[in-house]
Amino acid sequence: MPKMDAILSSKSLHYFLQLIDTMNYTQAAQILGITQPALTQQIKKIEHAIGTPLFGQMGKKLYLTEAGKQLQVGAIKLLGTMNSVVSDIQEFTQADRGNIAIGVLESVNCEWLQRFLIKFNQKYPDITINLSCFNRKDLWYNLDNNLIDLAILYIPDVAKKSQASLNNQYEQMKINDERLIILTHLANLEAGEAYPISTFTKQKWVAYPDGFFLTQLMKEKFESRVNIKKKLDISMSFSSTEQLVATAIATNYDTFVSHSYYQAHKNDINLTPVFLKDDKKFLTSIVYRKGKKDVPRVANILAEFKQFLPK
Repeated sequence: MPKMDAILSSKSLHYFLQLIDTMNYTQAAQILGITQPALTQQIKKIEHAIGTPLFGQMGKKLYLTEAGKQLQVGAIKLLGTMNSVVSDIQEFTQADRGNIAIGVLESVNCEWLQRFLIKFNQKYPDITINLSCFNRKDLWYNLDNNLIDLAILYIPDVAKKSQASLNNQYEQMKINDERLIILTHLANLEAGEAYPISTFTKQKWVAYPDGFFLTQLMKEKFESRVNIKKKLDISMSFSSTEQLVATAIATNYDTFVSHSYYQAHKNDINLTPVFLKDDKKFLTSIVYRKGKKDVPRVANILAEFKQFLPK
């Protein structure tokens, strides 16, 4: 063990590499802030531990032996690994540096998120944000397997997680209240009013793909109040809300989006916005695994989110 300690000492390896840089004991010692005899002694300890010279001398010039060359490669790798580990620990324990991965449900209206992330980056430039959009299945997979730190999605999830399961494994921060809104071509409906689902049994739809939260919500509502043989008649589907709405406007198909999306784009939408009677309210929330707030940078961004959201 004493021999191994002498070789693996970060101080010894640092001295060794500094001597390689200068190939001069006097210059290396000056750079290191130690005496030349102290540096010589340290190098001899390493040579004694491994049982072979690291440096040879031709006249007044030093050169690396084959053993010295091998130790140089190993020393660079070892010190690099040690520095990387220290850097990772510092990133974990510091609130102003590191990486944060955020996953967003594809159908969630998160136009505010870009504004927030720009402000957050200006304040914390050493924190790298990785933002990705997912369908519901992939979002939960990434969250369950700790591949993302935060997820932005609708709660309660109508298929994947029960509220009890969510409370046991995760924590959440409310962003805003949400509601499904239908954009219809029906001329006899008044904007902003609520109508029974039976009003829309003869309509054809452009919708999110099957399995998307809002499509699942609409199907459940439709099939719970209409004859079970009558299905939601979806003629076209898009994962992009912009494409979905544009297609509805250009055709005679109705569609449905989140209320927050409609509010942000209502000046560009010439369809009539209506609600469903007795519809289910839901939330847009930030969801994260319990324990994530123990990571300072995650706790930091959640605190910044909390301050930003009222604005």
